[in-house]
Parts: sequence; structure tokens; C-alpha cells
Amino acid sequence: MGDYYERIVDVEATLEEAGRLAERMVDWLVSEGVITRELSDDGVFSHPVTEGYVRGPNWARAVADSSNPDWLPRPVAVVVGRDYHVAGQGADEAQYAVCPRCQAKTVVINYPYEFERDDKVWQPFKDGIAAWKKTGEGSAPCPACGESAPITEWQWAPGFALGALAFDFWDWPELSDEFCTAFSEQLGHGIAQLGGKV
Repeated sequence: MGDYYERIVDVEATLEEAGRLAERMVDWLVSEGVITRELSDDGVFSHPVTEGYVRGPNWARAVADSSNPDWLPRPVAVVVGRDYHVAGQGADEAQYAVCPRCQAKTVVINYPYEFERDDKVWQPFKDGIAAWKKTGEGSAPCPACGESAPITEWQWAPGFALGALAFDFWDWPELSDEFCTAFSEQLGHGIAQLGGKV
């Protein structure tokens, strides 16, 4: 058992613009009937957020399959703040990162042969992310080319993203591709989609 979520992360928003974008996206979701302005803490585990917006009358517009009449989604939480986001349960790092300068891939977890991260490889990324979370700026050097690049410019493996704005859809059926495309267009930014369980 557990509670599942699908997270949409804005991978381009700065912390300074995240609050304004969050308000704009809530307005859009309400206008589409996907959510209401009613808040609830039922099944919301989006630290540090403890409440989310209750599903709206047209919530099915957002999902790929709404055929199960017993499936009633829980709230949508909006999380503002610089952080890293991971898919799954217990994950805390990316499987790999691709350098924005030379496109070399740095492997952090050598799946399927290993299931634990290489701490020595991950440490520069961990340090860069910690600095970015605190100040808005952080970087990591590429083991291949030696160049340092902002942590937000690295391309991360699926299931890992950095962002200052995220939307958690708690216990919703899978979001549709069309909805996610429209969501990204409304944001005016690129997004990453992650799924997980708590």
C-alpha cells in the first residue's frame, strides 16, 4: 500500500518567478475545471506543503484514462522552492548526468550491474545542487572535459530534475500527453515528469 503521485517540475523557472507562475497555473487549472480553489490535506505528502487543491468537475480532462468510476483523485499540491526532485521511493540521486559542454555522460549508478551510487562521482553534483538550493547558483565539473557548468544546465537521467516549482498530482490516473503539453505551454517553460510513491 501507499500513496502515489505524478509530479510536473518546471525546469526553467527561477525562484523569483516561481510564485507568480504558480498562481497563474492554479488560475488556469481552475478555469479548465481540473481543480477547484478548495484546499484539503487528504493524502498530500508534498514536503513542506501539507495541502493541495481539490479535484475539479473536469479532472478527467487531465488524464489518459478515467474509465474507473471508483478512482477519485486526491488534491494537487503546488511546491515552490529550489529543490531536486526524484522518481520512486528512497531515491536521492540521478543515475547519470550529461555535460552541457561536451555531451559526455557521467554515470553515477551503473544499472543494471550496480544499485548503489558511486559516492565519489556523485559528490561534486551533490555539492553543486546544495549550493544552488541555498543561493540559486551552483556548478559541477565534468570528469570528461574538465569544464565546470551550472548545475541547472546539466541534462539529468529520467526520474531526476531540478526546479523551483513543482505540481504534485496525488493518486491521479496517469496524466495524458496532451495535458502535459498544454501544461508546459501555459507555463512557457520546459517540464520534467516524475512519478513516485510514499
